[in-house]
Amino acid sequence: MIEVRGLTIRYGGTLAVDDLTFTVKPGSVTGFLGPNGAGKSSTMRAVLGLETPDAGEALVNGRPYTDLRRPLRTMGALLDAAAVHGGRTARAHLGWLARSNGIGAGRVAQVLEQAGLAGVADRRIGGFSLGMKQRLGIAAALLGDPAVLMFDEPLNGLDPEGIRWLRGLLRSLADEGRTVLLSSHLMNEMALTADHVVVIGRGRLIADAAMHALAAHFRGDVLVRTPRPDQLAGVLRAHGAAVVREDDGGLSVRDLDAAEIGELALAAGIALAELSPRGASLEEAFLRLTGDSTEHRSGGR
Repeated sequence: MIEVRGLTIRYGGTLAVDDLTFTVKPGSVTGFLGPNGAGKSSTMRAVLGLETPDAGEALVNGRPYTDLRRPLRTMGALLDAAAVHGGRTARAHLGWLARSNGIGAGRVAQVLEQAGLAGVADRRIGGFSLGMKQRLGIAAALLGDPAVLMFDEPLNGLDPEGIRWLRGLLRSLADEGRTVLLSSHLMNEMALTADHVVVIGRGRLIADAAMHALAAHFRGDVLVRTPRPDQLAGVLRAHGAAVVREDDGGLSVRDLDAAEIGELALAAGIALAELSPRGASLEEAFLRLTGDSTEHRSGGR
C-alpha cells in the first residue's frame, strides 16, 4: 500500500500540503485529482523521498521509500518523463536502472517490448517524442515487476492508441492485485480507468471515495424532449427548476426529478418525447468539489 499520514509540506511561506491523510490500497486504480497547485506532485515526491515533509509521513508497504534496499522491486514510479539523459539509448537507460537494483538484462528487453519500444531500443532518447518518453518512463516503472506503482500525468503526449494501451495496462495491473496511483487532468480517461478517487485542493483532502459513489453524490440533470419546449420550460421554472435549452432542442432540467417533471407536464397538457435522468459526470463532480480550491479561474463571457 501507499500510506500518507498527516503529511504537511511548506515551501517558504507557502503551505503546499496541509495535514493530508489517505491510503492507496491494492487491487484497484486510484485516481489522484486536484486543481493545479493542489499539492499532488509534492505529495507524490514525498512518497518517493524527494521531499522532506515538515510533518507527517508517506510510506510504501509500511516503510519510507528511502529505506527500501532495492526500491524498484517494491515500487515503480513515473513523475517526469522528460527527466532522462538524452544522449543515452532507451536500452542503456533501462540497463543502468536494472543493474542498480539487481535486475537482469532480460527484464529490460521484456519491458521495452511491453511498452512498444523494442523497435527503437537503440535510438538516443533525445530524439524521442514526449509520447515515446512517457512509454520509456512507464517501462522504467515496470522494470522491477513491483507490487506498487505511481504515475503523475502519464497520459500527456500519448496518442489515442497509447492512451488505450495505458488504460488497459493499468487495469490489468490492478486486476493482478497491485496498487496503482494515477494522477491526471483528463477526466474522461480517469472515469474510464479509476475505481477509486482521492481529491485534494490547496493541499487538503476533499474526497476519498469509490468512483461510482463520488458521481452519485452529486445530482445530475434530467434530459427532456417535447414538441413545446418553451411552454414546458416556463412551467418548470415556475416550480423552481433550473432549465437550459440544449443545442439539439432538448431541455436540461435541474432541481426537479423525472417524476416531478412528468407530473407537471401532464398537468399542463404537454406531451413528452423523452424524460431521461442523467447522473453527474466525474468532471462535474470534480468541478463542484474543487470550486473553492481553484487558484486560477477562467473568466466567463
